[in-house]
Amino acid sequence: MSEPSDQEMESPERPNPEEYTFDLNATLASVVSLRSQIPEDALTASVLGTERAGHGVIIADDGLVVTIGYLITEAESLWITTNAGVTVPGHVVGYDQETGFALVQALQPMGSPSMALGDSGAIEVSDELITAGYGGLDQAIKTILIAKREFAGYWEYVLDEALFTAPPHPNWGGAALIGEDGELLGIGSLLVQQTGEGGQQSGANMIIPINLLKPVLDDLRMYGKRNGATRPWMGFLVQEVSHHLVVSGIYDDCPADVAGLQVGDVIREVEGEAISGLAELFRRIWRTGEAGVDVNLSIMRHRESMSITVHSTDRDSCLKSASVH
Repeated sequence: MSEPSDQEMESPERPNPEEYTFDLNATLASVVSLRSQIPEDALTASVLGTERAGHGVIIADDGLVVTIGYLITEAESLWITTNAGVTVPGHVVGYDQETGFALVQALQPMGSPSMALGDSGAIEVSDELITAGYGGLDQAIKTILIAKREFAGYWEYVLDEALFTAPPHPNWGGAALIGEDGELLGIGSLLVQQTGEGGQQSGANMIIPINLLKPVLDDLRMYGKRNGATRPWMGFLVQEVSHHLVVSGIYDDCPADVAGLQVGDVIREVEGEAISGLAELFRRIWRTGEAGVDVNLSIMRHRESMSITVHSTDRDSCLKSASVH
């Protein structure tokens, strides 16, 4: 879990306010610190911890903040701190499982400006951008968009096109990706390793494009999640190991656990169709139907072929509801 740091970043390069046509300092004042406390018996506590910290961005004058969902899911208490040192309680408004975006509402005035939503679809590889965490210029870096491509996460998550920036921000969780016009282009999600043509390894941030928030923003504010059919959720973690899809974790008492899946099982087929990659696995499960549908898996366990039927569910039904201060 990324932690906001009080120390100045020695590297990479920080942006110079004089190089921009917008007020960079005012824009950075829209980036806030988020800290949440999660019950010890929460579903995500064992994976994400019970004390979480990261960043968010004020996107409306009423104190609405967008952040990355893993910071606030199942939070029983939540606090927002501005660059001016104002700390106020917050409430989780909504969480979109498909994109990973979450909304938080400040419950008291913060006195900080909001940042306009930009067009993440308009930026191109090699564009120079800014990634910023809470802390003003000391926590902002110059970065470059190095890729726009598919991303699949082991927690039943796929983005058709994620943004990848380098050099990476060291405190990436919920950080703001800011364009040359001072508008918000994305929210930081992960630190990933990129492999260059020569095989060299380098770090990059995976950023969720802000355009994915726009179609569901009103739904999140009104319903707490996107309105419509809910994807089936299995309750397992799957990783690609030597071109095999291996179950690496299972949530207790969730569909995969109830069905009898075990850590180490290799998933080979979904509904009789051979599966070759992580993104393909999850998309095939989602095509089976809505949450609650039975999903038939063919697996290998200890070199023996087996068939297992998982009765899927809505992921949100297994999570603790957010508390209101």
